[in-house]
Amino acid sequence: MSIGARLVVPALFLPAALGAMGAPPAAANQAEALFRQARELRYAQKWFEAAQAYRTLLREFPSSSRSADARYWLASSLEQDQRWDDAAEAYTDFLGKHPDQRLLGKEARLNRVRCWGIRQWDSPNATAGLAEALKDEREDVRIAAALQLAKRRDPQVLPVLQAGLRVEASSESCRLALMAMGAQPQVPGPVQGRFLVIRVKERDKTDALSIRLALGLARAVGGYLSDEQLQQARKKGVDLDRLMDQALNAPKGTELFSLDDGKSTVTVTVE
Repeated sequence: MSIGARLVVPALFLPAALGAMGAPPAAANQAEALFRQARELRYAQKWFEAAQAYRTLLREFPSSSRSADARYWLASSLEQDQRWDDAAEAYTDFLGKHPDQRLLGKEARLNRVRCWGIRQWDSPNATAGLAEALKDEREDVRIAAALQLAKRRDPQVLPVLQAGLRVEASSESCRLALMAMGAQPQVPGPVQGRFLVIRVKERDKTDALSIRLALGLARAVGGYLSDEQLQQARKKGVDLDRLMDQALNAPKGTELFSLDDGKSTVTVTVE
């Protein structure tokens, strides 16, 4: 091979190779600039413009390291812009393309349920999505979907709502949803964090005395009542023997009864 022939190869391929090596950093910088622009628009609550910027980033730089964040925040921007169907679809796209995003994945599932819940009256796809979410691997997502479908009195949510009674963060919401559907909340035993609060306000004192009782000690409430108040309770139909059951099946903040004997007022609430 001649010297001239050997020199042809670098002349044809070396500049191309250098160009290929230089492209990724340039593309990364452009993608990062677009991401910052979209974020600034989102911070300014310019949801439509932010969504457009995220879409541009994903279209022009699909392999960017920012693609997962861009897909999530695209969906969030659409949700903030109240484009519920588009947002739900974008959350689904994010979850399908980035199943490894655990923290954002959790938020995406819950946000998608919220979008579906808003649209369930007008969109069969939203109703179907909520029904499918009842089988989600995450309990909080199942409960969120059940609470949405409970607004339609959909009977398929009852097992999920009953199970949700045992989850402290959702127990009250599930209890109220069950009662609104005409279903009896079923909890085997006292619920953690639920107490009977007895407030005794004597006539000659400014402050009331508060006593907190675990539900298992509900029968002890009678010991804080005077004979006159006990008689008044019987006349009012207050069943002191069933206070624990009433407390289990009532929302927190419910006043079970209030009795006044002229000297003091005793009020019992669920908290």
